[in-house]
Amino acid sequence: MKFEGGCHCGAVHFEVAAPSKWCAHCHCESCRRYHGAGYVTWAGFDVRGFRVTRGEDALRWYESSRDAERGFCGLCGSSMLFRSERSPGEMHIALGSLDGAIDRAPQAHVFFDTHVDWVAIDRELPIHRPND
Repeated sequence: MKFEGGCHCGAVHFEVAAPSKWCAHCHCESCRRYHGAGYVTWAGFDVRGFRVTRGEDALRWYESSRDAERGFCGLCGSSMLFRSERSPGEMHIALGSLDGAIDRAPQAHVFFDTHVDWVAIDRELPIHRPND
């Protein structure tokens, strides 16, 4: 099984092999600012199962911190991907950039210590803080 996704304008399209490794809502300031949202829901996949099927030339990578990069469409600006030395072998995909549902629902909140108060939080999910 595979999941497909891409950017808003359709220039970049990708696919990734199931299964996902995890799915979580990230509340870190970097994700909030980069996506312009209260939090971002990410799913982690084995990078070996990820491939760009259209628009490799439109995909851009931004070094958002010393050991992490964020992938976006150079034409429409859609934020879709994240990779980091902290998670070697993984490609993180913003759930909103996928064409449909994946094989799991969000399982946790991460970097919750920096969450914003104006977003309603599903308190039934575990809350992970940086030192957990």
